[in-house]
Amino acid sequence: MKTFEELGVSPEIRRAIEEMGYENPMPVQEEVIPYLLGNNNDVVALAQTGTGKTAAFGLPLLQQTDVKNRIPQSLILCPTRELCLQIAGDLNDYSKYIDGLKVLPVYGGSSIESQIRSLKRGVHIIVATPGRLLDLMERKTVSLATIRNVVMDEADEMLNMGFTDSINAILADVPQDRNTLLFSATMSPEISRIAKKYLRDAKEITIGRKNEGTSNVKHVVYTVHAKDKYEALKRIVDYYPNIYGIIFCRTRKETQEIADKLMQEGYNADSLHGELSQAQRDAVMQKFRIRNLQLLVATDVAARGLDVDDLTHVINYGLPDDTESYTHRSGRTGRAGKTGTSIAIINLREKGKMREIERIIGKKFVAGEIPTATAICQKQLIKVIDDLEKVKVNEDEIAEFMPEIYRKLEWLNKEDLIKRVVSHEFNRFAEYYRGRAEIEQPSEKRERKGDGKEKRSRKAEAGFSRLFINLGKTDKFFPNELIGLINSNTRERIELGRIDIMQNFSFFEVAEKSTKTVLKVLNRLKWNGRKVVVEEASEGESADNDKRGGKKAGKTASSSRNGKKEKPSRAERGYTAPRGAKKKDDWKQFFKGEQPEFDEGEWAKNSKKK
Repeated sequence: MKTFEELGVSPEIRRAIEEMGYENPMPVQEEVIPYLLGNNNDVVALAQTGTGKTAAFGLPLLQQTDVKNRIPQSLILCPTRELCLQIAGDLNDYSKYIDGLKVLPVYGGSSIESQIRSLKRGVHIIVATPGRLLDLMERKTVSLATIRNVVMDEADEMLNMGFTDSINAILADVPQDRNTLLFSATMSPEISRIAKKYLRDAKEITIGRKNEGTSNVKHVVYTVHAKDKYEALKRIVDYYPNIYGIIFCRTRKETQEIADKLMQEGYNADSLHGELSQAQRDAVMQKFRIRNLQLLVATDVAARGLDVDDLTHVINYGLPDDTESYTHRSGRTGRAGKTGTSIAIINLREKGKMREIERIIGKKFVAGEIPTATAICQKQLIKVIDDLEKVKVNEDEIAEFMPEIYRKLEWLNKEDLIKRVVSHEFNRFAEYYRGRAEIEQPSEKRERKGDGKEKRSRKAEAGFSRLFINLGKTDKFFPNELIGLINSNTRERIELGRIDIMQNFSFFEVAEKSTKTVLKVLNRLKWNGRKVVVEEASEGESADNDKRGGKKAGKTASSSRNGKKEKPSRAERGYTAPRGAKKKDDWKQFFKGEQPEFDEGEWAKNSKKK
């Protein structure tokens, strides 16, 4: 292993980072630092959060800065205010012994006038969010004409947040003769495109495998019914008394609801999402950093840039839509060489998404069993004993109170006293779980066909109705569009279950209590000029599409032979067999739902309407 001195880091910077506890370079630093200390070296570095990326690009930028010339020389773009402040703080720490070096964080949610004043006084390195920097450029208060180095940190997240146009506008004002450094956790097609557009002969440096999760993270999955997700979350949290982690939710509303429930039930938790003011977000994050909070319930965007290295767990309250988001989530734990656990609480309908994540990160989820009430109570009891053992006793401060305490407790023997102390802390869990039924873990129901083969049931989950909608991939209609369509046209909270997006139509599950509302609302709408048709699928129909297929395809669904109603033919239904289907029964197999996942499998991708 090389030292920072062997990598070419200057004595002033080495002195500062040694005081911060840096002893040897991390792998990403060992790879990147020597290369960036050269000239005209563009880099695409793929590394997870917590692997030392900031020092990897920060130390060379600081060392190459001409302090005597107080003009912007390096620009670092990042997706969020929190990450912006974190990077600027780290650079200031690294440059502690470089006299006169100025780093300015530029971000929204703070006074733009004070940032303008700082720019006028002169800075060497600007760390900025794209939106605020673009605002300053439009006001003609910042010039990028002298920038020699551009760093795009967490570039994949900036693209996901819709900053592509802003990045284009910013880089158009930066001299072409520059070094461009792109850091990302994943190599998505969008990252490949932006690297090709803005970088010249870039060196690709990968720490681990592309798109791989942090090696120190264990991935665990708990599969439950939709109605049991919150109860499962509570049991998991209770089973790990010393948990210090983030619970990721998909929406702001869900985030606030889960946080409110946890707080009402006595958990040391709070929420972090986009609807909070900047002052509220800062207060929550500060409490979490100093461990006044044990659980932070957050959306993906709100948690970006949260500088916490010792999280024990990340909990996914359902899987995100894209693998990149899962990679970022799990990368919040297992940082700086420590181990961590990424937990996913999912329904059976999310199994396909889980398998896709496994394929991308190159790791398998370990199937977890929901902790029993007995196991939870045992864990909590042991924690009480551990806490008592570790209590620091200050003899001098409590001495004057002890005679009265001894007098009040003298009637108790040692065993009775211990029982009371333990019960005082333990009773909350014992009372909650006493007599409470265990959570049923669903199994994938399979039915036997006449030939003895198994097929997967496509019945709606208990408490849900399965609906058909005449929109699919051909209409550029995906889960986000369905959710948006429902949310923007209903006032009540609609709970959705499994969503199967097909080529020309889709199926989705909705809570039974909301079925009539959804049918009534959606059937009044149009999608890109096309009338929306939503119907309740009969039992088993969501997979085989038999009884109403022709109606769905816009064809006549009925035909008769000898005066009797017949099941419509494939042609009458308006569908053709998937490409590559060779056997006679392949078509039937597809529509009867025997493929594990419609939305991911080739069968669904290749189905089409005549």
